[in-house]
Amino acid sequence: MSTPTSTGDGPRLRVESATIGYDKRVISEGLSAAIPDKSFTVIIGPNACGKSTLLRGLSRLLKPSAGRVVLDGADINSFKTKEVAKRVGLLPQTSVAPDGITVADLVARGRYPHQGFMRQWTEDDERAVLRAMHQTSVTDLSGRAVDELSGGQRQRVWVAMALAQHTGIMLLDEPTTFLDITHQIELMELFTDLHHVGHTLVAVLHDLNHAARYATHLIAMKEGRIVAEGAPEQVVTAELVEEVFGLRCLVVPDPVAGTPQVVPLGRDRTPRFEVESGSRG
Repeated sequence: MSTPTSTGDGPRLRVESATIGYDKRVISEGLSAAIPDKSFTVIIGPNACGKSTLLRGLSRLLKPSAGRVVLDGADINSFKTKEVAKRVGLLPQTSVAPDGITVADLVARGRYPHQGFMRQWTEDDERAVLRAMHQTSVTDLSGRAVDELSGGQRQRVWVAMALAQHTGIMLLDEPTTFLDITHQIELMELFTDLHHVGHTLVAVLHDLNHAARYATHLIAMKEGRIVAEGAPEQVVTAELVEEVFGLRCLVVPDPVAGTPQVVPLGRDRTPRFEVESGSRG
């Protein structure tokens, strides 16, 4: 089963001079960005800077009031919903599974875009589900109820469902939020593996060091604007971190990966509050 590839006129997914927001509240205006094909692109920036808004525009959850989002050479809003779902998979910030649904049944829902009127479950569907569960290491959990799983296990199941869609592009909105550090790293390593086998990944992350270590392409945002984009070693500098996040820091090589690592300088150790002398009571 094949998936669409670049049209030859540029990256498969890009946003062109787009104004994106909610109702009458504009978050980003005149926004343009291209997602390199087969990259692991991470969008970084402070809270409320427009990261998730951009991702929702790329997924067609938000329609630009001006400009457009381009998917495979055409305005993404010109496609039918199922056609977009065959090309772009989305892992939202919060996902809630139906009560009592098993892992296998939830992953199988990723095949919905490939289902048609009177279309029966096929061997291709079965293979796609089994492959997705294998890739995310949830095969042994297939009979378990999703609501019985740990946070890290549930996230892998949702990734498996997105993989079962068999799309070349996956959008991930803060996928490591609420996970402990072990499960965060496991998930980031999984995304790296998917990138290495040809998927285009776009993720919103808060952790700068995760972004710098695992991404191949970074987009840094502030106040609804893109202020820098490129390889992590080009984007993650002490000057940019202070400009975007207001954080004084050093940027040093990661001792394991060699990628940029942000070390906050913090403030001096002079206490901010006076301690009253004497005992209470």
